[in-house]
Amino acid sequence: MTSLIIDSLDIPKIQAIEITDDALSVDLSDGRTISVPLAWYPRLLHGSIEERQNWRFIGKGEGIHWNQLDEDVSVKNIIFGQPSGESQKSFQRWLNQRQVAS
Repeated sequence: MTSLIIDSLDIPKIQAIEITDDALSVDLSDGRTISVPLAWYPRLLHGSIEERQNWRFIGKGEGIHWNQLDEDVSVKNIIFGQPSGESQKSFQRWLNQRQVAS
């Protein structure tokens, strides 16, 4: 029996994104569109529409950065189905700071 071993994985780049109230969708350079639940990224979920729309590509399409929300999401995490790794304690501290600033 033989096994296929992938030595180097060619990760596609993000070409476009769309954010709805409940999902983050990315169009990839290989033609796929992948959607993940916005709940995977609590800072995006709790951000305003304006904050969610204020993003930029990082690494020439290897990820997305939201400056106002201090959030980065990589194409690898989206493809491999990995939600935010932020601890609940860190997220709660961020959320509390937002409430104080409002």
